[in-house]
Amino acid sequence: MLTTNKTLAFAAIARERFPGCRINSILVVGCGDGGEAQVLAEVLGCRVTAIDLGDDFKPREGVDFQRMDARRMTFDADSFDLVYSFHVLEHIVPPEEVVAQIRRVLKPGMPFCLGTPNRLRALGYVGSDAPLTDKISWNAADWRARLAGRFRNELGAHAGFTEQELLTLGSRIGPTMTVSDEYYRRIYERYDRLIELIIAMNLQRIAWPAVYVVGRKAED
Repeated sequence: MLTTNKTLAFAAIARERFPGCRINSILVVGCGDGGEAQVLAEVLGCRVTAIDLGDDFKPREGVDFQRMDARRMTFDADSFDLVYSFHVLEHIVPPEEVVAQIRRVLKPGMPFCLGTPNRLRALGYVGSDAPLTDKISWNAADWRARLAGRFRNELGAHAGFTEQELLTLGSRIGPTMTVSDEYYRRIYERYDRLIELIIAMNLQRIAWPAVYVVGRKAED
């Protein structure tokens, strides 16, 4: 349920920021089991293409799965109206190669959504559906890597990017804006006072477990 809410929130933000974009085709980069791709297919009412190198994908209505390296996509240029990548870029080295492919296959003027863990987070995995014991173990591993100076994506750590780093990656595709505050307002509406306090005190830099940006491919 939480995964569905996250996907809905991200998709809604993109639609609201770019209301003039008609979405008929979507690419999900790094689809995992395909749950997010199915939500997008249902909510946006169009066919979704999903790619991944893993073995977790389950057949989903409205989703065409292809096993594919995100750094070497075989789609034609300007093939999709929306590209969605949720917590994937931190697993692929170098991420710039994925971003270059996203730019190539996305139609000019159309939107993209990028989300990754926040490299400066105090705590991660807060909204994960995983058991509490796993969350504690993962956070402990993150802090061990930090203390050892090895909290880097290229060294296998689930580090992610700072908001500015993700904005910089997105700018390779086109004009990009952060939507992290808006995203967390939507996901955690029941904790609205806490969310607004974090924002008022300018603590998002370490408080948000992840960072999210949306943008639009520059017109060629």
